[in-house]
Amino acid sequence: MFTGIVEELGEVAAREGSRLRISARAVLEGARIGDSTAVNGCCLTVVALGDEAGDPDAAPTWWEADVSDETWSRTCLGDLAVGDPVNLERPVRLQDRLGGHLVQGHVDAVGVLVDPAPDLRVRMPAHLLRYVVEKGSVTVDGISLTVVAALDDGFTVAVIPHTAAVTTLGHKGPGDRVNLEVDVVAKYVERLLAGHLPAVPPTGADEAAIGPSTC
Repeated sequence: MFTGIVEELGEVAAREGSRLRISARAVLEGARIGDSTAVNGCCLTVVALGDEAGDPDAAPTWWEADVSDETWSRTCLGDLAVGDPVNLERPVRLQDRLGGHLVQGHVDAVGVLVDPAPDLRVRMPAHLLRYVVEKGSVTVDGISLTVVAALDDGFTVAVIPHTAAVTTLGHKGPGDRVNLEVDVVAKYVERLLAGHLPAVPPTGADEAAIGPSTC
């Protein structure tokens, strides 16, 4: 479980097949094989650690994850190239402050930026619109954000300069794709009330509007 408060802006160091290597420092403090780390809002498992010099006693400066076909197809991780910045966050601890909202690191869909920060506007698949409400929470590339306005095709967010500077939002422009995760509490409420709610629209129309989710 995460909070959507980005700890560090890492960088893609290498991509070989299903293996993704990320350069980082802050999120590697105390890191161990098997730990979870969110990359642009996608929860990945640490499978290797190391430093550039190959010194086993040195503090690690990179970590690697194996990305499954399911993850490649449902997120924007496949768009990443060597040198690209990525938002990184370690799982929340029980004694930590919950600065954002409850984030699972399970990407619901891929959205598209219409307008960049600071007045961020994101277009999203129609079947997720029901979970977006004014002043509610939404996760964009792993960043917990507050919705300014819920639109017919997405939402807007006011991005403060600090957030733009320490996350990938400062590097994103119109047409860029982003990972989206809606509030899990809203999805549980919907499940409980499913018999009293209208049917969710088919996702075929979503792909026509957003483009296929395969990266």
